Amino acid sequence: MKPQHPDKSLLLLAAMLPMTAPIDATAQADYPAKTVRIVAPFPPGGSVDTVSRLIAARLSESYGQTFVVDNRGGASGNIGSELVAKSPGDGYSLLVNTIPLAVNQFLYSQVPYDALRDFAPVSLLTSTPAVLAVHPSLTVKNVRELIDLAKSRAGKLDYGTAGVGTNSHIAGELLNYMAKTNISVVHFKGGGPATIASVSGEISINFNTLPDSLSYVRSGRLRAIGVSSAKRAPQSPDVPAIAETLPGYEFTSWQGILAPRNTPRAIVMSLGEHIKKSLSTPENTKRFNDAGLDITASTPDEFAAHLKSEVEKWSKVIRERKMKAE
Repeated sequence: MKPQHPDKSLLLLAAMLPMTAPIDATAQADYPAKTVRIVAPFPPGGSVDTVSRLIAARLSESYGQTFVVDNRGGASGNIGSELVAKSPGDGYSLLVNTIPLAVNQFLYSQVPYDALRDFAPVSLLTSTPAVLAVHPSLTVKNVRELIDLAKSRAGKLDYGTAGVGTNSHIAGELLNYMAKTNISVVHFKGGGPATIASVSGEISINFNTLPDSLSYVRSGRLRAIGVSSAKRAPQSPDVPAIAETLPGYEFTSWQGILAPRNTPRAIVMSLGEHIKKSLSTPENTKRFNDAGLDITASTPDEFAAHLKSEVEKWSKVIRERKMKAE
């Protein structure tokens, strides 16, 4: 009886297998060996862009390798998010995003990625409340006066957003939902253009992040009448929380960093550890706080749980307000 010889292709595969793990391990150990791209899926000038640039600088310092920001704005973050979702999972394409990542699936008939399935969460980065501000030409001095005016002029007041499903849009519709008002929404292509429109008086009401609003409020070009956090913000203690007029109102903008879903766990953990270590230094804490941002560095699992809770939380408001992307 002739001995059976294994298939030559199987022998070749077996010969290659021992080499595979060491090659992968070496690649991960050497990470990053080249420039890393951080995609900011919104135009320059908004909070996501600000956080992306701050974190890119910190990671460049920490790793001794270049991290660059690539602004890919459009479709409320969908364009940049899809780009990263479909990138190789090698750690060289990362995404900084915020609430639109969690809510776009409820706003658009088709979204080219799944927020919970197609990404590997790395870490939460920062959080900040929104500031409810009005142009000085609007006579209201507080949230109660704004609500009363909005009800007496239904549909005639407007607020600007950075786009459908962005933080400013969610914060504004939460106000409409809880106060039973009908303040009209005007969408712009990014937080920067929306802020310019509010400062110029093109729109009368603005929801923007604390760091993006403070300079205009301090110069008198906008009047702050409320912050969206549950309590007053330390950076602007004289501005009441919206919840002081509308109990239960709370909206906090967050920013987090993610990788494509098949990114090796070792790279995800390495990024998370470098972020946490870097952001915990007194110098960097001050740098972020001076920009109006609270550092919220987390583990990958904590960020994954947070993202899931945000998906569940905002789906109700979106359905009730019948929010849809045009």
